[in-house]
Amino acid sequence: MAYDENLAERVRTALKGAHGWSEKKMFGGLCFLHRGHMACGLVGEVLMVRVGPEDYAAALKRPHARAMDFTGKPLKGMVYVDPPGIKTAASLKAWIERSRAFTASLPPKKG
Repeated sequence: MAYDENLAERVRTALKGAHGWSEKKMFGGLCFLHRGHMACGLVGEVLMVRVGPEDYAAALKRPHARAMDFTGKPLKGMVYVDPPGIKTAASLKAWIERSRAFTASLPPKKG
């Protein structure tokens, strides 16, 4: 599955100057890692966001967010955000910040 290169550029722009971020092609899309932990990514034109179990219910209540069901079974702690939910730079950055807040709470990756 391909990813939307325009959305990838928007994410890169939102992350410009931020520390601890990298990107990697994974799962047929593009993932952005924070401190080595998968934080968010792109599947087609949809943003995949790792919010963690504590923020999961609140994230699902946000407009245009839905359970991530990449495998056919919802993955608790991960949501998809459809294009209308990331239309503006501010809304995209807010979702990226949610993912950063969760991954910052994780122990450092080894290796």
